[in-house]
Amino acid sequence: MLDLARLADAIRYEGGVSRRLFLAYSSALASLPLLATRTEAADRTKFDTDPFSLGVASGDPDATSVVLWTRLAPKPLQGDGGMKPEAVRVAWELAEDEAFTKGVTKGEAIASPVLGHSVHVEAKGLKPDRWYFYRFRAGEATSPIGRTRTLPPAESLPEKLTFAFASCQHYEQGYYTAYGQMLKDTPDLVFHLGDYIYEYPHDPKSKAKRVRQHTGPKDRKIKTLNEYRERHALYRADAYLNKMHAACPWFVTWDDHEFDNNYANDIQEEQPNGAPRTPPAEFLLQRAAAYQAYYEFMPLRKRSLPHGADMMLYRKARFGRLAEFFVLDTRQYRTPQPNNDGLKPLNAEALKNTNTLLGRRQKGWLQAGLLQSTGTWNVLAQQVMMLMAAFPIKGKDDTDDEPKYAMDQWPGYAFERMELLRWLAERKIANPVVLTGDIHTNWANDLRIDDRQTDSPVVASEFVCTSISSGGNSSWINAEAQKVLPAKNPGVRFLNGERGYVRCVVTPKTWQSDYVVCEDVLQPNGKIATRASFVIEAGQPGLKKA
Repeated sequence: MLDLARLADAIRYEGGVSRRLFLAYSSALASLPLLATRTEAADRTKFDTDPFSLGVASGDPDATSVVLWTRLAPKPLQGDGGMKPEAVRVAWELAEDEAFTKGVTKGEAIASPVLGHSVHVEAKGLKPDRWYFYRFRAGEATSPIGRTRTLPPAESLPEKLTFAFASCQHYEQGYYTAYGQMLKDTPDLVFHLGDYIYEYPHDPKSKAKRVRQHTGPKDRKIKTLNEYRERHALYRADAYLNKMHAACPWFVTWDDHEFDNNYANDIQEEQPNGAPRTPPAEFLLQRAAAYQAYYEFMPLRKRSLPHGADMMLYRKARFGRLAEFFVLDTRQYRTPQPNNDGLKPLNAEALKNTNTLLGRRQKGWLQAGLLQSTGTWNVLAQQVMMLMAAFPIKGKDDTDDEPKYAMDQWPGYAFERMELLRWLAERKIANPVVLTGDIHTNWANDLRIDDRQTDSPVVASEFVCTSISSGGNSSWINAEAQKVLPAKNPGVRFLNGERGYVRCVVTPKTWQSDYVVCEDVLQPNGKIATRASFVIEAGQPGLKKA
C-alpha cells in the first residue's frame, strides 16, 4: 500500500517543497478511488467496541439517489479510528420503514484505510420525494438508524420546503444546543455553510471561556491528515450534531477553518509579528490533508473526492420547480484579500477587476446554471457576507471617518460582486436569495448592485446566520452597533449577536426565514427563542418583517 506519510516527508526539504514531488503527491492522492476499490477486504472483522461511534449521515440528495455515510472508528479520537490497516466490507440497507420490513435496496461497500475507513454509498434508483431509513453493518456490529429523503422530481412544484442553515461551530466555545432545537423542527434539509471544525490548539491561558477542550497539539494549529481526522471526530461525536446528521440529508460546504484561517487558495493569511507565510507548495500539501479529512467525514458524492490539494465542492440541487440551490466555494479559487485583509476603505485595491472569490470556472458554471434554472427561488448557499457593509470605524492612523469594509468578504471583491448583482438584474433571474455564514452574527439584508447607492432598486436578499457556538455568548453587536450599522447601511433590516441558526419555510408564493437563537451556549441546554422573522414575496424583491 502507498505510504502517503513517508511520501509527504520526502517532499519536504530544507524548509521548502519540491514542485515536482508535490505534483507526484497530488497524483498519488488522485489514485485513491482505485486503491479503495482494489483492496482485498475482510468479511467478518471483529470489534471490541462499537465501530459506529461517529454515527451515520446522508447528503447531496437528488430526485432518485442520496449519499449514505459512516466511518468505522471503534476509537474515534485516534487518527486511524482504532482500526487495523486493512479494508473492511460494510453492508448497507435502505428501507421505507424504520423497522426495515419494507426493504428497498441494499449492498456492500469497502471501508478502506486509504480513506480513513469512511464509507460513501450512493444509493440509486430511489423514488422521488420520499423519506427512507438506512443502516450499516460491519462484522457483528450494526449502526444507528438514519433517516433521509430524495428531492421532488424536476418538473413538480412542491407546496412547501422546510430547511435550516448553520455555520461556525467552535467546539470549545459553546454547546451545540441549537442542533437540539433544529432536530425538533424536522427540516427536509440542512445546509452547513462552513467552519464545521476549527484548526486552533487548546490554549489553557486564553481568557475566553471554554466549555470543552480541543485534543491534539497544544502549541500549534493542526496540520497533518491524522490531526484533521481527530479534530473532525471530536466534533462529530457531539450528541446533538450526531443526531442531526442522522435526521435528514445535509448539503455541506467549507469556509476557512476546515483548513486554515482566512486562507486564499494557496496563500496563508498574514502571520503575526511579520513571520513568514508557509510557502505555497507546502501550504498546498497541508491543504491536501485538510481536504481529504473533510471528504472522509462528510456525506459527499464520489465526484467530490479530492485530487491532491484540489476538491470539487461547488454543485447544485433542485427541489422541483420550487427552488434551485447553488452551493458555492469561495475559498479554493479566490485571489488574496486586498489591502492585506482586515477592515479597510473601499479603495482602488479592493475595486480591482481581477479580484475574485469564485474563480473563472465556478463563476461561469453559476451563471450557466442560473440561466437554465426553472426554480421559483434561486438560492446561493455560500460563505461570506455579500452586503457591502460599511463599518464606521476610525483607526489610530485615520484622519477622517471614512468607512471600512471587510476585505475577506465580498466587499474585498467588489467588482465581481457588483458585476454578479448587475447580471442577476439584467437577466431577470427569478427571486435570488443569498444564504451566508462566517460572521458569527445574524443579519437580514437587502442587496443592491452597489449598496452605497441606497436609492437604487433591491436586486436580491441575504440571510446571514450567526454561529452555532463560535464566540460563546459574547458579541461585538451591542446596542450602539444595532443603531449605527443600519443607519450607515440602509440595506440592513436586522442585526443580532446571539448564537443559533436560521430556519426557512419556502412556498411558491413566499419565503420566510426565522432567526432561532440559543440564549446561553455556555450551559448544556440554553433557552431557545425565535428572535425575528422576515418574509420575501415571490416577484417582489425586498424583505418584510413577518
